[in-house]
Amino acid sequence: MGAAPTKESMVDVLIIGAGPAGVMCANGLARAGVRVRIVDNRPVKVSAGQADGIQPRTIEVLQSYGLAEPLLRQAAYMVMAAFYNPSSSGGIERIGRVPDVTAPSARYPFEATLHQGEIENIFLTSMRKEGVEVERPIVPRSLEISTDEVLLKDPQSYPVKVILQHLEAADKEDDTEVVYAKYVVGADGAHSWVRKTLGFTMDGEQTDYVWGVVDIIPSESTNFPDIRNKTAIHSNNGSCMIIPREGDKIRLYIQLTDTDAVDPATGRVDLSKYGPQKLMQVAKKSFQPFTIDARPEDVDWWTLYVIGQRVASRFSAHERVFIAGDACHTHSPKAGQGMNASMNDTHNLIWKLTHVLRGWANMSLLKTYEFERRKYAQELIAFDKKFSAMFSGKLKAGDSKHDLFLEAFQSYGSFSSGIGIHYSPSPIVAPSYQSAAAHLTVGQRLTPHMLVRAADARAVEIQDYAPADTRFKVLAFIGDLKANAERIARLVEGLSRPCGFLQRAKARNFDAFDVVTICKGKKEEINYVDVPKALITHWTKVLVDDTDVLGKQGGKMYEAYGIADEGAIVVVRPDGYVGVVAPLDGLSIVDDYFAGFMTA
Repeated sequence: MGAAPTKESMVDVLIIGAGPAGVMCANGLARAGVRVRIVDNRPVKVSAGQADGIQPRTIEVLQSYGLAEPLLRQAAYMVMAAFYNPSSSGGIERIGRVPDVTAPSARYPFEATLHQGEIENIFLTSMRKEGVEVERPIVPRSLEISTDEVLLKDPQSYPVKVILQHLEAADKEDDTEVVYAKYVVGADGAHSWVRKTLGFTMDGEQTDYVWGVVDIIPSESTNFPDIRNKTAIHSNNGSCMIIPREGDKIRLYIQLTDTDAVDPATGRVDLSKYGPQKLMQVAKKSFQPFTIDARPEDVDWWTLYVIGQRVASRFSAHERVFIAGDACHTHSPKAGQGMNASMNDTHNLIWKLTHVLRGWANMSLLKTYEFERRKYAQELIAFDKKFSAMFSGKLKAGDSKHDLFLEAFQSYGSFSSGIGIHYSPSPIVAPSYQSAAAHLTVGQRLTPHMLVRAADARAVEIQDYAPADTRFKVLAFIGDLKANAERIARLVEGLSRPCGFLQRAKARNFDAFDVVTICKGKKEEINYVDVPKALITHWTKVLVDDTDVLGKQGGKMYEAYGIADEGAIVVVRPDGYVGVVAPLDGLSIVDDYFAGFMTA
């Protein structure tokens, strides 16, 4: 290490680690106008392998940032899942095929697969437009959080001091830098330096399940009929899973025995004991009577791992330093949760940091990050224990439980897809008036639904009216304009009150809310100009619960959301989750909700 640090800098948020969680965080903060830096110890970004599966909810999240299109253009889609078990005649036989995604409300009813480097590149390209690049190779050497309570309680102070070492600095005598940060996010992986520096523990256990992973292009001699479907194979020779990938590539997960792959002296996986060709030899036994093969030059990447299921003891220190992604939870990769959980961690954090930094919200808002994401991580580990044990267990021909895995796959569909994530009551999840929108669960994401714009009858998706732009979306379901005229008038009066949330925010120049109005009626009959001006933020944001002009999509939104003819107010958080619902004449409920954590 060189001489005493000479360079100093200040930043709103310093992100350590440029994996999926880190680049998601950097991109979201940069787009929100936050001064952000992101550093990584790798000299170059990931070019092959690693995580690859994007679940339906994560595609929705990417869409909310305008980033779904580049993913979907390049990725493979997993639409169908197949299941194989031992057959009575030896080898394996298919016991069924089902849709890969079994969550009924999925906007994107499939998983998308693309190697991690390309997924990260989507974020890197978007960040670059905001003038933010990953700085590499840089490693943190020390991290200190001030003990001064005055500084810690001031959201605009710089209480975190991080010393960074630039590994490729031209002048080794001047290779260190002191960074003073308002907030730090540790997204530096399962062996997180940030987590260890903070003294957080990883609580849980390591299983005895050892797996190999290999990315290949199958050769022409491969005759397995479900090679392009997500496939779970239980055989007398062990278990395998197929994940179709972009282009002609597939990923194989191959069950190994611990005696084969683990160093008895250390208890750790020994990569020298295996290679891609040996992994393929193991796989071939599980595929009998079918054949699977790949030329050596068509092996793209491989690794070995032992399943560990752990959650960090804490996710935050003083609401100034946070950890996210693999730094705070590790589990089996076969359920396709790792990268998704990681990116959704920082998706949850981005808007909260932004609101506090802008002075829109109290620092107490930051406490909800650990509250929401640690509980989710614990639920994820509980799910993963059941899933990985079931997947790694052996089944025999004629076993009466031979279809148990298929049934479990379907029953876990809501959770594994990310669709069923449900945040518990808190200052930003207020379900007391859930009955106002009985089928739109407070604490879950805004469910997709098609309807039409009043002005031009164009079919639109309601989720696209709740982008990740750091604003709360106030959805005013005003019902029939004539039948509900009195209620609508009271709503307009309430929104105009100086003491209400909307006018308080305007008085302080907080662009924290976007109002979208949804009428009930026929597109042929409703004129958007008949809606009170206070409920028209833009002509595109007056919508009608009706079908498109061909009658093929849309309509029955009130019914789907459980909203009565009398109407309702639905508040959607900046991350797309429903925060509170209220009757149309219950604006005071919404006022109280925002008063609980906002400064205006």
